[in-house]
Amino acid sequence: MYVTAGNEEEATALGEAAVAARLAACANVIPGMRSVYWWEGKLERAGEAILILKTRTDLVPALRDEIRSRHSYQVPAFLVVPLDQVEPTYASWMESVLRPSG
Repeated sequence: MYVTAGNEEEATALGEAAVAARLAACANVIPGMRSVYWWEGKLERAGEAILILKTRTDLVPALRDEIRSRHSYQVPAFLVVPLDQVEPTYASWMESVLRPSG
């Protein structure tokens, strides 16, 4: 899941909460992104951080709820990127640290 946050600190806090809850196996924080977007009829420019959360499809709804409950944005970006291929040992590690299925 690709998520944007207002800054590196927020992205890190969101990622830590998701990993601690075992909704994401890993959180990557990429600071220093510049965004240009429309908001409330105006063209806006802002500094943001990217948060990439690695999880299973069945955990996406709970992960989205967890992030939404902690996010500072009125409309957080949640972009789910399906994985076509995952290296088998990495996939096994992810399964070992995520919440059990079901």
